[in-house]
Amino acid sequence: MLSVTTHLYERIVASMLDDLRAGRLRPGDRVPSEHVLAQTFEVSRITSRRALDVLAQASVLERAQGRGTFVVHDLPDLERVGAALGMNPEPASVVAAPANTRSGLVGLVLPDFNDSYGLHLLYAIEQRCAQQGLDLILKRTYGGQGNEERAITTLMRRGVDGLIIFPVHGEHYNPVLLKAVLGDFPVVLIDRYLRGISAPAVVTDNHAAAAALTTYLINQGHRDIAFVSPPVENTSTLEERFEGWSTALAGHGLLRRPELILSNLLSTLPTPSQAHNIAADQSLLEAFVHSVRATAFVCVEYSLALELMATLTRLNRRIPQDVSVACFDAPRAPLPLDGGLPPFTHIQQNETGMGHTAVEMILARLGGQTLASVTHVPFTLIEGRSTAAPGA
Repeated sequence: MLSVTTHLYERIVASMLDDLRAGRLRPGDRVPSEHVLAQTFEVSRITSRRALDVLAQASVLERAQGRGTFVVHDLPDLERVGAALGMNPEPASVVAAPANTRSGLVGLVLPDFNDSYGLHLLYAIEQRCAQQGLDLILKRTYGGQGNEERAITTLMRRGVDGLIIFPVHGEHYNPVLLKAVLGDFPVVLIDRYLRGISAPAVVTDNHAAAAALTTYLINQGHRDIAFVSPPVENTSTLEERFEGWSTALAGHGLLRRPELILSNLLSTLPTPSQAHNIAADQSLLEAFVHSVRATAFVCVEYSLALELMATLTRLNRRIPQDVSVACFDAPRAPLPLDGGLPPFTHIQQNETGMGHTAVEMILARLGGQTLASVTHVPFTLIEGRSTAAPGA
C-alpha cells in the first residue's frame, strides 16, 4: 500500500517490487525501457526514468550503457528496500510532519567528528540554529549506511523541519535519503554532494583546494608528488581532490604517473584510529614509500598524513629535509609553537562558514526557495613545517 500522497513514479517502483517478490522478475532479467514503462503506466518519460533511478540507487537495478537496465544478480532485502521507500504492505514508511506545522527542530546526521575535522562544523551548525531559535538533534552514523537510514527515519518521525546530512561513503545512495529528497523534504547535504541527486549541498571546492596544495609543492620545486587516499570512487570529495592533484600536475607539464598513486588506505573518517586499519595501512605505506621516488606527498586527510609521517620516520626519512607532506584539515593549535607554523602544510576548510550556510539553506528551503545544487565555501592554504624545497 502506498502513502496517501503517492508520486507517479512510486506506482512503477511498487509494481516492480511486487514483480520481484512474485518471481515475475528475476535476477539478471532485463526490465522494460523508460519508453515502455511510460506507455504502460501512462506517465511521462521523466517519471519512468525517475522510477528506474530510484531502484538503481536502492541497488535493485543496474544500468548497462547501450544495453538497457537489468535486475541485479545479488538482490538486497526487498522488504527493507520497500520499507525504506514507503512501499511495503505495512504502514511503516517514513512520515514527515505536515507541511503547515513547524516543530522548531533540525536534524543533523554525520559520520562522526573530531578536532581535525567536524568539530567546528558541529559548533557552527548548533550556533546558527540557536541564533535562529531552532533546536538541533544530532545523530552519528559512524560511517554505516544502515545507521544513516535509521537516523534519517528516526528524525523524520520525530517531526524535524529539515535535515542537514553529511553522507557516508558508498557506491549506492541510501533509499531513505533518496526518498526524502525526491519527496521534496528540506534536505541540505554538507561536505559532499551526491551525483544525480537534486539536494542542495554546501561544500569546499575540493578540486581547487587539491590543485592549490599541489601547485604549492610544485612552486617549491617538487616534481615527483605522490597522492595518498582511501578509495576515491563514489565519494565526490575524494574524486575532486584526486582530479585537483591531476590538474595541477598537468598544468605544469607533469605526468600523472600511476606508480605515484596510493588510493586503498583504510584509516579514513569517521573512525581513523582503529588499530587493525592502522596496521594494514602501515604495511601499504611502507611498501609504497620504498617503491616510489617521491619528494612530496599530498594526503587527502589528516589521519593519513599522521600515518605517513610515522612510516617515513621509521624509515629514517626526515620531514621536510628529505620529503615534504601536505594534507587537508590539520587540527588548529590553541597556541603558536616553533615560530608560529603548524606541523603540517594543509588546506583548512571553512567549517564555520559551511555550518552557518547549511542552516541558512535549510531556512531558505523551509521558505519555499529553490537553491543551487552546489554552494562552495572558500578554503585557506596554511603553510606549515612539513614542507620545504627538495633537499632543503
